[in-house]
Amino acid sequence: MKFFNSTTIYLLPFSLIILFSCKSKIKNSTAIQPAVPIDCTVCKAPSRAAQIRASLLNDTNSQTGLDTGKMILLNGGTFEMGSKNFPDAQPVHKVTVSPYYIDEHEVTNDQFAKFVKATNYVTVAERPLNPKDYPGVPKDKLAAGSGVFTPPNHPVDLNNPMQWWTYIPHANWRHPTGPDSDIKERGNYPIVQVCYEDCLAYAKWAGKRLPTEAEWEFAAKGGHDYPTYYWGTEKIPNGKYMANNFQGIFPYNNTKKDGYEGVAPIEQFPKNAYGIYDLEGNVWEWCNDYYRPDYYSKSPEQNPLGPNDSYDPEEPGAVKRVQRGGSFLCSDDYCLRYKAGSRGKGEQTSASNNLGFRCVRSR
Repeated sequence: MKFFNSTTIYLLPFSLIILFSCKSKIKNSTAIQPAVPIDCTVCKAPSRAAQIRASLLNDTNSQTGLDTGKMILLNGGTFEMGSKNFPDAQPVHKVTVSPYYIDEHEVTNDQFAKFVKATNYVTVAERPLNPKDYPGVPKDKLAAGSGVFTPPNHPVDLNNPMQWWTYIPHANWRHPTGPDSDIKERGNYPIVQVCYEDCLAYAKWAGKRLPTEAEWEFAAKGGHDYPTYYWGTEKIPNGKYMANNFQGIFPYNNTKKDGYEGVAPIEQFPKNAYGIYDLEGNVWEWCNDYYRPDYYSKSPEQNPLGPNDSYDPEEPGAVKRVQRGGSFLCSDDYCLRYKAGSRGKGEQTSASNNLGFRCVRSR
């Protein structure tokens, strides 16, 4: 994590902002070698070091039914999972998932606010930082907050994402881009600035759970097997934008041809063949699986739950979970991870203003 003021930069031992390195080469780790190489098109959410509440991470089976949002029943089936276009999404392999329900759209600010009102839950981004986690950093710099996309107004070196990501004190789900922002009149926008732990807490309250990576991809495919985009072979069929992502020159010149500069309200882009909205673009979505780049080589065919542990050669000590779908920041010039079969990853106590979630429930 880096805290910024006008004169000083403090570098913390646990990074609150992990670089979105989509252009630089990745050095091989000497600890564990993945079975497949890692490419540089993956976008990673900014990291926030905080204590992991094991009780919340492990307790996800409560069925309280307090979330009345519409869910779509998927009858399950067999499909080819993965992509030949992304090293950590190989090999493409056969997967079968059982029937389940999935949220029609991403969890919204209104839905999350109802949960917070009922439970008095405090998200990770709102909690005070523990000075013991940051030795040598002045206490006045340890303000609760989160990562926010702060684009420059000029071209920058795409090897240095710190030029467009900033740790903003007091940025959280109520104030997605900092203390001067709010979610008034944005009740139908996807909730952002939530980490894996926050999503589990909501899912438990709602009588749901986070999707497995396999369930997420099965839903996104919509019964099709297009190699490039989940919706087909053309990026903009008949001139119609199918997802909220970045147009223009990343990161400083967003032409907003899809109608949005940042997060879009739910249901603004076409639903897929299963009747589900925004499974690509808009905001990244947490899955329940640990992330490993080599998992597909050993994944079981029936209802895979992901590996037993996490490993990312870029940050071997970080515990990461899979994220899927890309966000409004995905650009063909920089990050391609809104495309079919691609995978994202994020340290599980991380949050940012382009990261949200949706839930599923077993039938």
